[in-house]
Amino acid sequence: MNQMQDGQLLAEQAQEALWDALRNGTLRDGQFLSMSQLVEILEFPLAATREAVKQACSQGLLTTWPKRGVQVMEARSETIRDCLDFRMVLDQEGARRRIQQGDLTGLDTLRAQHETLRDAAANNTASDLPPQAIGIDLSLHDYLAAGLNNPQLAAAYSANRMRIAIIQNVRPFLQVRIVSAMEEHLAIIEALQSGDTTAATDAIRYHCEQTLQWWGVD
Repeated sequence: MNQMQDGQLLAEQAQEALWDALRNGTLRDGQFLSMSQLVEILEFPLAATREAVKQACSQGLLTTWPKRGVQVMEARSETIRDCLDFRMVLDQEGARRRIQQGDLTGLDTLRAQHETLRDAAANNTASDLPPQAIGIDLSLHDYLAAGLNNPQLAAAYSANRMRIAIIQNVRPFLQVRIVSAMEEHLAIIEALQSGDTTAATDAIRYHCEQTLQWWGVD
């Protein structure tokens, strides 16, 4: 039993190491690796690494190629469109449910964080804004996802967030994009606080369209 538990723990740790490598860009979009190379990068045994790869493949993050190894998801235009459309639809439903249920706790904090970052970017007062912006950008999307209040939808949202992380390593959050992105998020927050479902879903759609445009995807 202990051996089984140890194996399961290693597999879970290897999966988290793989997730980290995809998020931080250690593994890049379209990259080919042999299993031995992946084992070396993750620093986990082959069996645990294989289990992590299975999970990643089930979520569309990796593809296995017999006798060749694995390939990281490619950030193609169609993939980017699909991922952002997926997020938009779940963001919109999360917004609807939060408004319907009156579950808007925490929005004041989100608004303040967005306004502070917007103003800092407008004044160009910090060189580390793009990394900081990613965290604040994700905070609103996480807030909307939490409004779904459904573990299956939350799991699907989380997997898609990993796919978007791979894309963001190819198309980073540029300094010049921060102000407009924060304004778009603030429009979503304003609509949520006003209880205006139509305005919220329209603002989420507009944010998706603008993100696609900034990423050069028609």
